[in-house]
Amino acid sequence: MISLFPCLNDNYGFLLVEPQSGLCATIDTPDGAEIDKQLQARGLKLTHILNTHHHPDHVGGNMFLKEKYGAQIIGPKADANRIPGIDIALADGDIFKFGEYDIHLIHTPGHTLGHCAYYVPDEASLFVGDTIFVMGCGRLFEGTPAQMFTSMAKLAKLPGETKIYCAHEYTLSNAEFAMTIEPNNLDLQTAVKTAKSRRAQNQPTVPTTIAAELNTNPFMRSATAERLGEIRKAKDRF
Repeated sequence: MISLFPCLNDNYGFLLVEPQSGLCATIDTPDGAEIDKQLQARGLKLTHILNTHHHPDHVGGNMFLKEKYGAQIIGPKADANRIPGIDIALADGDIFKFGEYDIHLIHTPGHTLGHCAYYVPDEASLFVGDTIFVMGCGRLFEGTPAQMFTSMAKLAKLPGETKIYCAHEYTLSNAEFAMTIEPNNLDLQTAVKTAKSRRAQNQPTVPTTIAAELNTNPFMRSATAERLGEIRKAKDRF
């Protein structure tokens, strides 16, 4: 079971519950107080924190929630020295047993060098942090276009129906930019209309799916790392 709720200015918080064991994880900790409030409203006890990368809007609530709940903090080995309170560091391809669920860590450098995503096959869900956004991708703060290209190619191999839980609601600005790259893409045109309608009703555009992004996301549709880099530079200036 996955719950989604807004945090901070444009972040999303996610709670993952494995029903057989009752284990409960938050994916990243953008706002410890809001996550605590959501846990209490649902009668849940936090057992785990899964961090995707070290940026403050993803680890800011780590220590507050760890101290309050005794939660175990899991993060990418490649970023272990920058994840506050980390208990378990996982490498690319490692699988963490979460009750009856297997959680797969996928190393996805690009936005940061240590960035990772968490794939939960039993939920057909992927928590991507700031690697993929609806119709967009994260800024290349530390990584290269080649790294982001490789990371996206890894994720693109997952089943098309896999739900992608992105960490921010950036969809409308991403959509506007994507239309400048592929103005004649009919799938993109439809996706933009749907996104505008959802946001007009204050509904989230997250989750998306692998299949949807392969049809509409100019970064995931880039044929080469060089092309991805060109589009990312253009987006940075947009």
